[in-house]
Amino acid sequence: MMRGITDTVKHLIIINVVMFIGTLAIGNGESFYRWFALYFPQNELFQPWQVITHMFMHGGAMHIIFNMFALWMFGTSVEQQLGSKKFLFIYISAGLGAVLFQLGYYYFNYLPLHSDLISTGLTDNQIVQMFTSNETISGINEIQFSKLKEAFPIYNASMVGASGCIMGILAAFGMMNPEAKLMLIFLPIPIKAKYFIPGIIILDVVSALTGQSFFSPSNTAYMAHVGGALIGAFIMWYWRKTQFNKNRWDL
Repeated sequence: MMRGITDTVKHLIIINVVMFIGTLAIGNGESFYRWFALYFPQNELFQPWQVITHMFMHGGAMHIIFNMFALWMFGTSVEQQLGSKKFLFIYISAGLGAVLFQLGYYYFNYLPLHSDLISTGLTDNQIVQMFTSNETISGINEIQFSKLKEAFPIYNASMVGASGCIMGILAAFGMMNPEAKLMLIFLPIPIKAKYFIPGIIILDVVSALTGQSFFSPSNTAYMAHVGGALIGAFIMWYWRKTQFNKNRWDL
């Protein structure tokens, strides 16, 4: 085993790196991405397996470097305290929670727009045609164009990254180590985990609702972060309410 890293964390990092290399090496960075990134379910590129595979995909070098650093830093501690099986359960569950929250947010915004477009006389086939070809049909009025412009990025959205999984692990770390002091790279001020992690979640919610990015790229799936963190926190809360915490850890 590599020094300073637990087995499950090590294997997760290896899988993520292999998938990242695959993205770069296969199909000029496009084919591999289309197979395994998570697309909006209304999009023809969506496939069921993407719900899992997108957790091991990344959009660039800095994306995977920061995520794998966070996985090593917090994941090793959480796996040591909980064991590999429960660590992996939180990791995957948080990733699924991230999917649920982000797609739910997409649908919340997309469905009213789609309904409005149908009510203006466009057919579903016409809407899909314009979304997939990026060309407008003749005769589109200003209102229809405005609605199409809003719905287009949702229909064509894709999601990659382990951030949702890692946010779940971060939440678990904070609940087990509330007094641990954490800091952002660009804000080197130590903040206790019990304040730091809720603060990160609040900033993600604000970013999702306002479009204002505080510490992540503007194309970040903020609600995925929120979903991952909340699922991780819920699992730890549930375990705390059962005999698990009496035998393994105490808050």
